[in-house]
Amino acid sequence: MAHAVRRPMAFTLNTDGRPHPVENALTALTVVLGLLAFITSFFHNLHLLTSWSGLAGIITGAWGQYVSATTAERFLLVIFLGASAVGFGIGLAHGGLFGGLW
Repeated sequence: MAHAVRRPMAFTLNTDGRPHPVENALTALTVVLGLLAFITSFFHNLHLLTSWSGLAGIITGAWGQYVSATTAERFLLVIFLGASAVGFGIGLAHGGLFGGLW
């Protein structure tokens, strides 16, 4: 009698079984930039880092959405694109992209 083999659940971005190196790299970069922008937005004196990482996260997240191939990629992209946008907005409110340099 044959039994179904149950594999443990593993998180993967390649839910369709094919590799997507460019899409996965954009997703990973958006996650890192979104976390950086969101976490540094809590510190007023880091507004330059917050603003620039938020802007870069928005750009990479938007491009990642454009070329994404799987739902798992889109899921992470939407969450951390939002985190980048929040960080970018707070960074702009605290001094902006060039605040205090001139």
